[in-house]
Amino acid sequence: MDNETPAAPRRRYMRRQPKVETIEEVDESLANIAAIDSAPPLTPMRPPLRDAMREEDPRAAAERRAAEILGHLPEAENAADEFYAPKPPDGWSYEWKRRTVYNAEDPAYQVQLRQTGWEPVPVSRHPEMMPAGWKGKEIERKGMVLMERPKEITDRIMENERMKARKQVRAKEEQLSAAPQGQFDRDHPQAKPKIKKGYEPMPIPE
Repeated sequence: MDNETPAAPRRRYMRRQPKVETIEEVDESLANIAAIDSAPPLTPMRPPLRDAMREEDPRAAAERRAAEILGHLPEAENAADEFYAPKPPDGWSYEWKRRTVYNAEDPAYQVQLRQTGWEPVPVSRHPEMMPAGWKGKEIERKGMVLMERPKEITDRIMENERMKARKQVRAKEEQLSAAPQGQFDRDHPQAKPKIKKGYEPMPIPE
């Protein structure tokens, strides 16, 4: 029995000690569990309810577009007038004023317009008068710009112009009726000058 090999010594396994958690760690674990329990259940992704919107019916699209265009068309009597001005807001007056002549601006005239109260009408008020995508802020047409000012100022200036015109006519009448020195007065019907008054449009040079 002397040849028998001695048995290997048995290994001793040490039992692991349970991990002791702190109060803070326990509270954090409980909070995570509560958050998981209160979370809404996951819903599977739905397939699209319907395909992409189909193209609009051509007839309906034409009717809709026609209604938009008719809302911006000028009236029949104003269709041929390229300098037709829309109706201004209450208390204001619109007029086309010169901006350029042969693509050249007149700064002195622009200052005069400002002094008499004229200001450009913003495009945002009448966007239909300019092409789509217009980047400017004013309504322009063939060297003219649409401007506005209070109607009270326009009426007062027009009355002053009428009074000035009457004075000029009256001065000419007195000049024609007056006789040169040494001649009889022209109050006699045969000697009195005949003055006719009339109004007619002045030709505008092209």
